[in-house]
Amino acid sequence: MAKNGKTIELIEVANCDLKSIDISSLIHYIRGKQVILDRDLATLYKVDTKRLNEQVKRNKERFPEDFMFQLSSEEFENWKSQFATSKSITMGARKKPYAFTESGIAMLSSVLRSETAIEVNIRIMRAFVNMRHFLTSNAQLFQRLEAIEYHQLTMQRRQEQADNRIDEIFNQINKSEIPEQGIFYDGQIYDAYTFVADLLRSAKSRIILIDNYIDDTVLTLLNKRENNVSATIYTDRISRNLQLDIERHNTQYPIITVRTYRMGHDRFLIIDDKIYHIGASIKDLGKKLFGFSLMHELSVSELLNRIDMRLIND
Repeated sequence: MAKNGKTIELIEVANCDLKSIDISSLIHYIRGKQVILDRDLATLYKVDTKRLNEQVKRNKERFPEDFMFQLSSEEFENWKSQFATSKSITMGARKKPYAFTESGIAMLSSVLRSETAIEVNIRIMRAFVNMRHFLTSNAQLFQRLEAIEYHQLTMQRRQEQADNRIDEIFNQINKSEIPEQGIFYDGQIYDAYTFVADLLRSAKSRIILIDNYIDDTVLTLLNKRENNVSATIYTDRISRNLQLDIERHNTQYPIITVRTYRMGHDRFLIIDDKIYHIGASIKDLGKKLFGFSLMHELSVSELLNRIDMRLIND
C-alpha cells in the first residue's frame, strides 16, 4: 500500500531466481551514462513496470534528469533494433522506457521499501562498481581498439575515394567525345565500323540514316542502338529482297522504319540533333577511302523539313 505517496508495497510479478540474473548484462550505455531500464528494474524488484513508474512520478522531485530520463524516439528505435542480441530480461516494449542512472537507482531504495528491494539494490550497486572497475582496468585496451577501428574507417574511406576516382576516370573515358571529322583509309574496315557503331550507341532518342545503298548489314548495325531509340532510313529504292529483310528484322528486333527517298545523293547520319556527313555507304564502311564530318551549320529540323516536303510532293 502507498504510504504518504512515498512508499509502495512490492507486488511480485515474476517468479524468477534473482541470483541467476547477471545484472551487469542489463546495464546499457545511453547518453554517455550507464543506465538500467525501468522494465528490467521492475523485474528485478518483482513489481509491475507501470506501478514502478507511477511511484517514481509521485516522487518526481527526487529524480532529476541526471537520475532518470525517458528514451527519445530515436534512442527507443535503436534500443529495439538491439533486441536480437540484447541480454535484457524483458522484451517487446511498446512504450518508450525510462532509464535510471546509478544515482537514480540508489534513490529508488528510499521509494521502494522491501527486503527484495534492499537485496536488489545492493547487487545493482556492486554491478555498477564492477562495471566501472572493468572499464578502468581495460581503458588502454579500449583505446587501442578504438584506434584500430579509426584506422580501419580511414582506410575504408580512402579506398572508397580511390574507387570513386577510378569510376570517374572510366566515366570520362566513356563520355569522351566522338571525333567530329576524319578519314578512314582503304582497309580500315573494323575502325570505320567501330566509329559508326559508337555513334549509334550514343543516340538518346533517334537515328536517321540517308543512304541510297543499304542491305541487311545496315539493319544489323542499327541494332547497336538502345531499345528506346527510334530508327528511320531514307533510301533510293526498296527491292523485294530488302523488303523481306526489313519485315523479318522487325518481327524480332526493335522496328526500323525504311522510306523511299529518291532525291538524295550524299550519305547523312543523324544522331539526335547532330548531322554527320558520311562519304561512303554504311554497308561499305572501310572498303574504300572515305571521310566523315559533323555539320555544324545545318540544323536537323531544316534537313528533315526539306525531305518531308519532297516526300509529300512525290
